[in-house]
Amino acid sequence: MLLQVHKFNARSRRLIAALALGGAALTLAGCNNIGATLEAKETFTQGYVVDPQALELVPVGSSREQVLLALGTPSTTATFDNEVFYYISQKRVRNAAFMKPKLVDQRVLAVYFGDDGRVTQIADYGTKDGKLFDFIARTTPTGGKDQSFLGQLIAGVAKGGPPSNPLGVN
Repeated sequence: MLLQVHKFNARSRRLIAALALGGAALTLAGCNNIGATLEAKETFTQGYVVDPQALELVPVGSSREQVLLALGTPSTTATFDNEVFYYISQKRVRNAAFMKPKLVDQRVLAVYFGDDGRVTQIADYGTKDGKLFDFIARTTPTGGKDQSFLGQLIAGVAKGGPPSNPLGVN
């Protein structure tokens, strides 16, 4: 076997060096791209997304029909004391396609109506620092009226009085 030695002139050496440098640059550029694809996050938004322009069309004093035209059908309603329309949305994020999405934000737009069917209050509730927070009034609701049945029962016993009979059965 004969081993042949090739002698490259200066022009060939520069061409080989340029090709090697270009190949190294492409390899490094590919490595940079791999890091970006591994950090891909997906954001899912479900429910009613509040449009600030549509919300401006519903000032206090608006009729129920105006609310339905501007904001659409609510996610749910409540009819205990006075009617309330709730528009609910959630934002979830997952870091990779195989991971379970994590809840990062939940918002509830509540439109309260008076006895005459007109808007009395609009509140945009969400979570801030783990507590329920009204983003429009920038206040945290206080307890009391909004307590659950069990919470009111326990509060009554804790005050030293006998528990009230909510069913009215003697």
